[in-house]
Amino acid sequence: MAYAIKAEIADSGAETFVFTAQKTMYGGKRIAVGDTVFLFASETKGGQGLVARGVVTAAEAIPLKPGVERQTPRVSIAVNRTALASRPLGRRELKAFADWQDGRPQTELNFKFYRQATNKIVGLSEPAAAFLAGYF
Repeated sequence: MAYAIKAEIADSGAETFVFTAQKTMYGGKRIAVGDTVFLFASETKGGQGLVARGVVTAAEAIPLKPGVERQTPRVSIAVNRTALASRPLGRRELKAFADWQDGRPQTELNFKFYRQATNKIVGLSEPAAAFLAGYF
């Protein structure tokens, strides 16, 4: 399965990344060791969008807090980088894809990452993962 994470990434050229207690949406809570993950440096934190692809080397679900009715599942992951993005892909490139029903991979990415601007881990469809693979 393929996933994507949008988070604060201080050094996009790093060989390894650790993301602690990240929100998950759209199936992101199922991320596991061995999964492919596309890393987006959050534009709200000074990043430029897609920066790298990697493989999950550790994944741990954060336990839900007792007594809290509505909680977003959170996961901590470690990722080894396998490739750097060869061209830009971020909010600016995806903004035009806002017809939520058109089935395009660009629209899926825009919807999952930028409709709600929070940083998060999301699950990807096969077409979206194939689309992102073309950036490496």
